Amino acid sequence: MNAQRIRLIIGLMTLALVGIIYLQIYWIGWNIRLNEEQFDKNVYAALNRVADKLQYFETVTVLENMNKSRGGLGAPHSASMPGNGYTSAGKNGQDSLPNPLGEGQTFEDNVTKWEYMKVTQLLDVKPLAERIQLDVLAQSIREEIESRGIESDYHYGIYSKERSSYVIVNDHFVVEDSGPQISHGGAPTLFNSPYKVWLFTQDMESPGYLSLYFPNRTSLVLGSVIGTLVLSVVFTGIILFCFWYTIQVIYRQKQLSEMKNDFINNMTHEFKTPIATISLAADSIGSPMIMSHPEKIKRFVDIIRQENRRMNSQVERVLHMALIDKKDFELSIGEFNLHEVIQQAVDNFSLQVEKREGVLQTDLQAEKPVIEGDATHIASIIHNLLDNANKYSPEKPDITISTRDVPLGVEITVTDKGMGISKEVRKHIFDKFYRVHTGNIHDVKGFGLGLSYVKAIVTAHRGYIDVKSEPGKGSSFSLTFPRRVEGV
Repeated sequence: MNAQRIRLIIGLMTLALVGIIYLQIYWIGWNIRLNEEQFDKNVYAALNRVADKLQYFETVTVLENMNKSRGGLGAPHSASMPGNGYTSAGKNGQDSLPNPLGEGQTFEDNVTKWEYMKVTQLLDVKPLAERIQLDVLAQSIREEIESRGIESDYHYGIYSKERSSYVIVNDHFVVEDSGPQISHGGAPTLFNSPYKVWLFTQDMESPGYLSLYFPNRTSLVLGSVIGTLVLSVVFTGIILFCFWYTIQVIYRQKQLSEMKNDFINNMTHEFKTPIATISLAADSIGSPMIMSHPEKIKRFVDIIRQENRRMNSQVERVLHMALIDKKDFELSIGEFNLHEVIQQAVDNFSLQVEKREGVLQTDLQAEKPVIEGDATHIASIIHNLLDNANKYSPEKPDITISTRDVPLGVEITVTDKGMGISKEVRKHIFDKFYRVHTGNIHDVKGFGLGLSYVKAIVTAHRGYIDVKSEPGKGSSFSLTFPRRVEGV
């Protein structure tokens, strides 16, 4: 998959993800607005209903008081019944009074309604607080709020236009004094509340209004959508994680593909030379001029064996890494002297360094170099580290291998003064097939398996590896092995 296709796929995935997130935000916002509208509608309906009840109870109270003061309202109304002598036809007689409320009603009806109308119009003379019964107000608000499914704390108050302040707040009358007019609990928030309805609107002018305030309005509005909101956040988070993980996988696969292609190219290059050498040696042996010289035949046979061992070693390394990946390998654990293994590796490798006019020196300071482990594998990883130090030293390698005792066991450090490794590259040097390039893909030999093999063997011995490097100043690989390997 080329880079252009990857960018296209990532772009489409990003666009789809942004669209999904936008739709989630839009629908959640729409749901919240719908809940706000429904909540406001219920609150205003409750307030209007409470205002109607206050008007009703005041009317009942007025009529009861009038009934008591006149000995009962039943007598005047009974005069309008048939047979009492006062009929609608008598309204034009000499003993009739003008009818202020319309045709078809008796004098007694007109007087009663006129008196009620006059009393009602004069009610605004009374202070607003005296026109409201606290128990009726509190019970009405509670019933209307609960009947609409609103379960929350609230504050309520009665505001008087005459006093320009609240006269009733939460079951209490507010007493006027020289201090602030809104000193009672809840009143300051009531001023800012949007939930207000005018009271006694049948008066010539409303004397004030009833207001409600909900401290937990936000939680009430979000209460029914909080589950959906949480699930949306969770699922959106999962989608974002999957998107991020997919991008990581795509780039990782792209990187692996490039590394495997690099591995194949290098493997082809590594095998091409020995195969050509073997082919040339085999052709030479078959030549009549060579067949008569046994010493030349022996020389070409040795070349064939040497190149064959070289290819076999490379193949074995690849196969061995496959076994390590499958966790299908066993270490041959035994006690050995680490210094002896290091010295043998140095003796075998020093010739390659000397050919480049370099220096390979040891600084073996560990006082207890005997450890448990697989001597063969540890010798191989030391050889790999020396080989890397040599390959990545552009001119005259300067390599030092040292040991020292540490609390966890013995530490081996291979230090060079080569090209060094950048911080970004250090993240990948232990990846299989990964190689640090220096410009030309074949200027540094190898399959990119050395350091991954080193890390696998160190981990198998319950040890750990540390790398310190700076571009242009060289690298330092430190391997720590425990003296006793348990559980292997």
